[in-house]
Amino acid sequence: MDGKRLRSLVSPSSLVFLCLEHISDNLEKHCKEISLSDCEGINSQLVFRHQDVFLHSSLAECLLQILAKRHMLNDLVLSLFSNPSTTQLSRVNISGSSATLSGLKALSSHRITDLDASRLSNVNFTDIIVAQGQWTRKNIKSLNVSGCTFNTNHTNFCIVIPLSQLKSLLHLNVSYTEFNNNLGLEMVAEKLTNLVSLDISGTYVYNIQPLLKLKHTLRSLIMFKTRVPEKDLIPVLMELKELRYLDISEDAHPMIDMTQKPNVCMLLFTEVSLPNITGLDISGRDNVRESALVEFLDHHPNLKFLGLTITQSLMRDNHTTYELCGVDFLTDESHPFYRKDLQVSGHVTEKQVLEGLRRYTSRGQYVHKLLCGLFSLTQYLSEPRPDIVELVLPGMRAHSMHLGVQMAASACLYNLTKLQLGEEVHPSILKSMIELTLKAMRNFPDQQQLQKNALLTMCSDRILQDVDFDRFQASRMVMDCLFAFDDQSMIRMAVAICSILAAKISTKQTAELGTKRNMQKLLQIVKQKADMENADIILKFTLSALWNLTDESPSTCAIFVNEGGLELFIKILQSFPSEASLQTKVLGLVNNIAEVKHLRHFLLRGDFIDHCRKLLGSGHLEVSYFAAGIIAHLAHESVKDWGACFMERVEILNALHSKILSWENPESEMVAYRSFSPFFPLLERYDTPEVQLWSVWAMHHVCTKNASRYCSMLLEEGGVDILQRLVSSSSVHPDVQAMAHKVLQILLRTKPLQGFKSPAHQ
Repeated sequence: MDGKRLRSLVSPSSLVFLCLEHISDNLEKHCKEISLSDCEGINSQLVFRHQDVFLHSSLAECLLQILAKRHMLNDLVLSLFSNPSTTQLSRVNISGSSATLSGLKALSSHRITDLDASRLSNVNFTDIIVAQGQWTRKNIKSLNVSGCTFNTNHTNFCIVIPLSQLKSLLHLNVSYTEFNNNLGLEMVAEKLTNLVSLDISGTYVYNIQPLLKLKHTLRSLIMFKTRVPEKDLIPVLMELKELRYLDISEDAHPMIDMTQKPNVCMLLFTEVSLPNITGLDISGRDNVRESALVEFLDHHPNLKFLGLTITQSLMRDNHTTYELCGVDFLTDESHPFYRKDLQVSGHVTEKQVLEGLRRYTSRGQYVHKLLCGLFSLTQYLSEPRPDIVELVLPGMRAHSMHLGVQMAASACLYNLTKLQLGEEVHPSILKSMIELTLKAMRNFPDQQQLQKNALLTMCSDRILQDVDFDRFQASRMVMDCLFAFDDQSMIRMAVAICSILAAKISTKQTAELGTKRNMQKLLQIVKQKADMENADIILKFTLSALWNLTDESPSTCAIFVNEGGLELFIKILQSFPSEASLQTKVLGLVNNIAEVKHLRHFLLRGDFIDHCRKLLGSGHLEVSYFAAGIIAHLAHESVKDWGACFMERVEILNALHSKILSWENPESEMVAYRSFSPFFPLLERYDTPEVQLWSVWAMHHVCTKNASRYCSMLLEEGGVDILQRLVSSSSVHPDVQAMAHKVLQILLRTKPLQGFKSPAHQ
């Protein structure tokens, strides 16, 4: 594994970054709002609670960027950065924030050299410049206003004064704005005489003739998807001899006139054009001759990057096109014209695809094409590639409503993390991956293949067990798939995912997930399998899901009983007598029913109690354990409640006691509990030592297998006092005392407490 891929797995985030993330997550704890009396209408400001806080430029800039990425930057939050004595800013990124002109004025006291104010929806270009201090307007070097509004009144006058003030500007990005020729490009060329790089992608510029005034300074020109005709484009470009980087790419489109004059080829064929160029992007263009490209490469040995994503060439018969990025001299390392030092963006080789994903995050059509190529390249991966996973996510995030992108991205992510491949992906990356996958599911609920891709990706033990994401929302969307699609593989994955996630959400969320609608659907699946006597994996996963949904959720248990679940489960016990795993899941769920006092009477029926008694001697520990648990909970009921079964009760309890004493503590954890609260009422039954014995055996079992978790649980829930009473009371059965003593000894070894001593076993 190379160093970069290894770092993506094992390198945690820096302590500084984690601290800044903590601050952004807890602004209300670290900051306070103070009232102001301001003639400009600013009524309050956010300040740090500790007056001696000072964030130097790199810290303040990083915090600002984190807040922007999390869409937390409004006027109030931005006011936190208004005082240079507490925060210093030089390189500022407020992209996508909801700030208004009042909020932007918080930046006026800083000396800003680089400002990314792209995609601001509540201010226009003039506001952005006016809000800056005099020093910033005079000295700013880089300005990005991509996606912002230039003219609120549809005139150009408002940009004249602001632009003329930016005398020191070297880098300007006005892409995807109303920027045009008249008082836009002409003003830039006239006033910004030091300009080194310019991005006019997606603007209203139709003539780049004014750029000739910058031909001695301009080093980078990006004009993706502009309105400049090729007949006017090429002559100007040939005069811009200082260019190092040129992007004249287009969105891919069908060729309309196959015989049109190939003007881009004129640029490529001309030996003296772009003499200093090191990066050229002609992606998305049609009718680019292979011979012209060969000629250009021959004349430009210093070229380091060539953009050819969705670039088409034409066969000599003028009827057949092919993708230029797939030609031999660009893909075959043994070809005599192949250049190892040349990076090419395309969709044929892995190197081309990864280069494209790095460069074209904002271009939906490109991302879709690249991901389709990546899917083919990753279908049969044998080595983990966490580096590729990281490259898929930005494009997926940027085009959340582009079905093609989401479909291809979700398929690629499955290829990249299936089986053991995901084991070497950093948990933070997996978290981002699942969050984006869930967003895709939410945006396209009716797209079966996309939903299937999402289920395939999520159906991973590593992801479901170790990755932190919104498990409740995931469970809800996965459950919805059961209703939307009649696909056995999707049903299998959905119930498998729910069976795991249901055990990892809160009891409140479990109750919300265990609705009548959802329980009916799961019971329907169980019934279908039971009627067919098909004990397949779907049945097992569904039983597990029901088991976890009813855990400490009385409302869900009641729905289960009312919807005929008990009769159905008794049928399963009878239909699959040799399937220990099925019997365990069924009895585990019935244990949850037995814990609910007002539902126990449904279990006090002769046929069921008789079956539980037989299962005590099943020879399978888990089956015996849960059968014993049901009996222990039912024994909590009065003689009157047992009715005709009272005589059996005595025999069963005697059998229960002797069976428990014969159990060997298994090597692995047999069961997991959310809390010990269901055990405490059983431990108080001094008149029924068999019930107490089952409870302390269960507590002893889980404490031996996961001491750190369950010993903490015992302390937090007050179980220690109950156990101490059992050990010290003369009215407690010796077997119960002995087991309780063992639990306390584990607790003492794991969680030594001041003043706590385990009493001597009597």
